[in-house]
Amino acid sequence: MSDAADLVRFWRLQRSMSQARLAELAGTGQAAISRIESGRDQPTLALLERIASALDCRLRVTFTSDSETVPQPNSIV
Repeated sequence: MSDAADLVRFWRLQRSMSQARLAELAGTGQAAISRIESGRDQPTLALLERIASALDCRLRVTFTSDSETVPQPNSIV
């Protein structure tokens, strides 16, 4: 399961919204929402933006690393 899958499901349920209703508001199909929530599909950023908007949420993208040494943005050439 991915963070996106868990968060989409969490916020949809918080809003008492069906997958079909979320899909309608986000301009996609119910099957697409199901695949996202089950972790079978990785949505594009554009679709995540539409889903976030439909859920009255803000989309925030972060990068993380499994390694202990992460370069600082000002050190990248």
